[in-house]
Amino acid sequence: MIQLKNVTKVYETGGVKTPALNGISLDIKDGEYISIMGTSGSGKSTFLRCLNCMEDPTGGQIIFNGVDIADPKVNINIHRRHMGMVFQHFNLFNNKTVIKNIMLAPVYVKKQQLRKDKRHNAITKFTNLFRSKDSKKELIKITTTNSRIVEECKQEAIELLKKIGLEDKADVYPSTLSGGQKQRVAIVRSMAMKPDVILFDEPTSALDPEMVGEVLDLMKQLARDGMTMIVVTHEMGFAREVANKVIFIDNGQILENSSPEEFFTNPKNPRLKEFLAKVL
Repeated sequence: MIQLKNVTKVYETGGVKTPALNGISLDIKDGEYISIMGTSGSGKSTFLRCLNCMEDPTGGQIIFNGVDIADPKVNINIHRRHMGMVFQHFNLFNNKTVIKNIMLAPVYVKKQQLRKDKRHNAITKFTNLFRSKDSKKELIKITTTNSRIVEECKQEAIELLKKIGLEDKADVYPSTLSGGQKQRVAIVRSMAMKPDVILFDEPTSALDPEMVGEVLDLMKQLARDGMTMIVVTHEMGFAREVANKVIFIDNGQILENSSPEEFFTNPKNPRLKEFLAKVL
């Protein structure tokens, strides 16, 4: 699904260049759960943000479903619709209710497509006036309306809230939710776009310990359902239990890429051994 080829990222401030990623290459298959680990400042979050081009890579390729999304000529917004992102601090819109947070992106995208189809049909109708009967172009069949889009997205959002047991919170504002509830809403907001992959940037690090479990349970369910996930996390036990691969990044480089069993019981890289000795 995703192939990274020699991806680099260099930040420049006041003429001083600071490398953040140093030639990352990685293949991510459909349905894989990949856990990313490393110390603070190792490049984990930069790696994740470069994956969906929230940060533009300085060099290399990121092939997502056959398209190099790191190419400046590519419309990244089209491809980003298929790549969900869950942030450490939820990033919910506090001025919108829970259900409107979930509906926002799918309603926008579907209405945008409807406008595009209507515009296409208007242009086609006009140009067909000057075409012969045999050369007239077909119109796009439009089967929805703006109000229908809103209603369908609302029903889908309600179903997602039911899955996480928060349907009774549909009409409240995020400020009234606990941290664990906010993060679960943030996850289903990502799911509302029916993405091919979801990226998680330390999804439990901002939560109180008693709230971590409810978020990890939802992520386990997503893994069981076959969702492709790439997760930056410090939850060692969770990574060992759920991940297909665990990757250790240090100084912007992948130093270890192995199964959870191999990663935790038989690490090869000296830097990883040092890291695990401090955190386990």
